[in-house]
Amino acid sequence: RAKLEILPMNYIKWFKELSKEDIAVAGGKGANLGELTRAGIPVPPGFVVLSSAYYKFLEDNKLRPQIHHILATCDVLDPAQLETAAKKIQKLMSAASIPAEVAQEIFTSYAKIGSKTAVAVRSSATAEDLPEASFAGQQESYLNVIGDANVVAKVKQCWISLFGARSIFYRVQQKFDHFKVGIAVPVQTMIQSEISGVIFTVDPMSGDRDKIIIEAIWGLG
Repeated sequence: RAKLEILPMNYIKWFKELSKEDIAVAGGKGANLGELTRAGIPVPPGFVVLSSAYYKFLEDNKLRPQIHHILATCDVLDPAQLETAAKKIQKLMSAASIPAEVAQEIFTSYAKIGSKTAVAVRSSATAEDLPEASFAGQQESYLNVIGDANVVAKVKQCWISLFGARSIFYRVQQKFDHFKVGIAVPVQTMIQSEISGVIFTVDPMSGDRDKIIIEAIWGLG
């Protein structure tokens, strides 16, 4: 009988394989999901498409020099120029192909969750959740995605969202190199929440560390 060859996954890690040490490859969200999973908290299962997949996408499609040229000739303080540059970059990225090996690893991993399972496809910037910078809400997330081709398409949309006008402006203001902020994409089984929310372990308004703030809402939030 032919021996079944199991190829290593270069662009995917499951939550249980990640920890807070992995922000550079899994982003803040991906690393934290790993920490929660390891702590035995009942996290809906999933995996992270690592930032290495995003960088390969840029490399294989030779996008870096084209993006750099567009940004170098744009005054980000001019809203019209910024919006035009963002649209040009996102159009370039939309036309580019996802590397076949990356797509295959996403297909394989999604099949393990279940080929008809609804998942959340969420952006996780690799510079996220730092004390001096917050990238929250700048990149896209998609809910109730079903089917492997749709999951791959939404992963690409998350990558593209890294070059939205707001994201570009923020990186310039914070003096972050556009190509040193990568993006990972957690793909996580959907939970149809009755209630959802976020807990702040520090009061975000006052910075008071003796207060925990919970914001919640009916539904998915």
